Amino acid sequence: MTVDLADSRLYIHRELSQLQFNVRVLDQALDERTPLLERLRFLLLFSRNMDEFFEIRVAGLKGQIALDHEIIGPDGIAPKRALAMISEIAHRQIERQYAILNERILPELAQQGIRIVRRSQWTPKQKQWVQRHFRQEVAPLVTPIGLDPTHPFPRLVNKSLNFIVQLDGVDAFGRNSGLAVVPAPRVLPRLIQMPAEVCEGGDNYVLLSSIIHAHVEELFPGMDVLGCYQFRLTRNADLTLDPEDVEDLALALRGELYSRRFGDAVRLEVADNCPKVLADHLLKQFGLAESELYEVNGPVNLARLFLIASHANYPRLQYPPITPALPKALRHADDLFQVIGKHDVLLLHPYESFAPVVDLLRQASCDPQVLTIKQTLYRTNAKSEIVDALVDAARSGKEVTAVVELRARYEEESNLSLAERLQQAGAVVIYGVVGIKTHAKMMLIQRREGDKLVRYAHLGTGNYHSGNARLYADYSLLTSDVALCEDVHKLFSELTGMGTVLHMKKLLHAPFTLKPRLLEMIAAETVHAAAGRSAQIILKLNALTDPGVIRALYQASIAGVQIELIVRGICSLRPGVEGVSENIRVRSIIGRFLEHNRVYWFANDGEPRLYLSSADLMERSLDRRVEVAFPIDGRKLQQRIHHALELCLADNVGTYHLQADGDYQRPVPVAGEPVHDMQAELMALLCGTGAVH
Repeated sequence: MTVDLADSRLYIHRELSQLQFNVRVLDQALDERTPLLERLRFLLLFSRNMDEFFEIRVAGLKGQIALDHEIIGPDGIAPKRALAMISEIAHRQIERQYAILNERILPELAQQGIRIVRRSQWTPKQKQWVQRHFRQEVAPLVTPIGLDPTHPFPRLVNKSLNFIVQLDGVDAFGRNSGLAVVPAPRVLPRLIQMPAEVCEGGDNYVLLSSIIHAHVEELFPGMDVLGCYQFRLTRNADLTLDPEDVEDLALALRGELYSRRFGDAVRLEVADNCPKVLADHLLKQFGLAESELYEVNGPVNLARLFLIASHANYPRLQYPPITPALPKALRHADDLFQVIGKHDVLLLHPYESFAPVVDLLRQASCDPQVLTIKQTLYRTNAKSEIVDALVDAARSGKEVTAVVELRARYEEESNLSLAERLQQAGAVVIYGVVGIKTHAKMMLIQRREGDKLVRYAHLGTGNYHSGNARLYADYSLLTSDVALCEDVHKLFSELTGMGTVLHMKKLLHAPFTLKPRLLEMIAAETVHAAAGRSAQIILKLNALTDPGVIRALYQASIAGVQIELIVRGICSLRPGVEGVSENIRVRSIIGRFLEHNRVYWFANDGEPRLYLSSADLMERSLDRRVEVAFPIDGRKLQQRIHHALELCLADNVGTYHLQADGDYQRPVPVAGEPVHDMQAELMALLCGTGAVH
């Protein structure tokens, strides 16, 4: 029987799958095995993820409808239907989020002496302190805006905290519109710790929204305040640059960054005690439908509570710190070039330190034998040691080339600043290719050794960001492999110069060879299975949405290939469908560290092919980005990576299994079944005394 692999029932809608990932993050807030403040952090990460989801994904669907240019993907769901399904799930999960906060997290925090003190709970001393704080620190910075014909509804910044205020009375100019808006000053913290002298032990916090609410009548002297309700507007925050109209990308981007703050409205959050007439008035002002209104039982800007989750005073309520290890070869190495010149070094962050990557660049910046350094920068620290080293290298007269991706979402402003800093130091800064993001993670160092030039490279699955390297699970490869370094050199030449696609010996790179080669390797496993040989594919990814890759995996499954997919986030493939994907299992692992590395493993009839990559298997990654996949050839390094994959497949702590109906389920442990926590086992293996390198 012929199977129609284009059948829409075989595909899961991308945005709905991303929403399911956000729900899995929220689930962690209920996991009693996780320290309390880390549970709060997961709950707040859900807020941050949902903000971006509305700013980008929901905004994109609304934009398609507005422009009458609806794009229907392989799942067959039109944007209008998708928005309706998203609204239903999002309303239910956001209501659940506030219930978890109010009924579980906040009471448990209070038991530990950490309190967000509500207005109804303030003692006389606290009321007096709040009043003084309001008059001295808040009121001078607040600009209340009465609404009348000469004061139309203000243009509010994306995700800013505001209040809609009902008034009664006539002001000094005879106006009696009855409504005003109070924007909370963006320069003020949203969470303030009250001094110990007005509290009875513990750490006590008050929300800026509570302070303004309690004293809002002081902003309208002589008027009666009938009601005051907080609200927050989420806007479209995607940047739209037409490559054909851009002459100076940096200049165009600066203009777009300002516009992002005032994009089209996509969501309105209001306090759940806000009268319907006021909520309807706000919806009308912003051109939103009732389905885009979210009534919340608590602060509308929950992400501001990260201050508590990150507080250093509560180590007992947080994950215990880990000390990233160093491979044995690097522990007493003064000369990294000498070590890397002998053999490749593989690092798995955050279990192993990111410092060797930074140290290699630092050593290169002051080594008189180093002539050139080339680097891609997508996301990096605000105060980046990587950028510091590049600046030092440029100032010392080395040829430094930085390919800076200005359009890394939410990092645009930071990347503009670091690009300017590098240029001032004398580095050559390239903004990549217009219309195609440079997402590859590469560093190339050329060094004079005797009478020849020797190349050293770093290739990674994650960004050059030391902060992320403590939270994201990513691989780094430090190598002097001649063919691989030559390929990296060629790819930099493609990015900075002009010419035809260059032949690569080892490197796979999008948008040219990566996707075709992946499809070839999937097809090869399909042939092995059809011939009765054992065949297996293991892919570890952040996202899987490319229809061509999904169809190839379905064909492989039908032929009998055993396919294990470890997909942290979006997965459009539907596993477990009879006759199509019975041989495919999909799991998502959520834990202390964000599983960010991409690994492609193919059994290849006993001669495994293994690649690490910057690329997820998405259309944008394979067709519209510069990405790399680099091979791991040595059997010892292959075994290390395969062992980490096996730990993922055995995990029964942070794992969710994707079902054929699109839902995710956590495995229910069988009595006596051993617990396998992949991240804990990697910490014990790589950070413990028994680490094997």
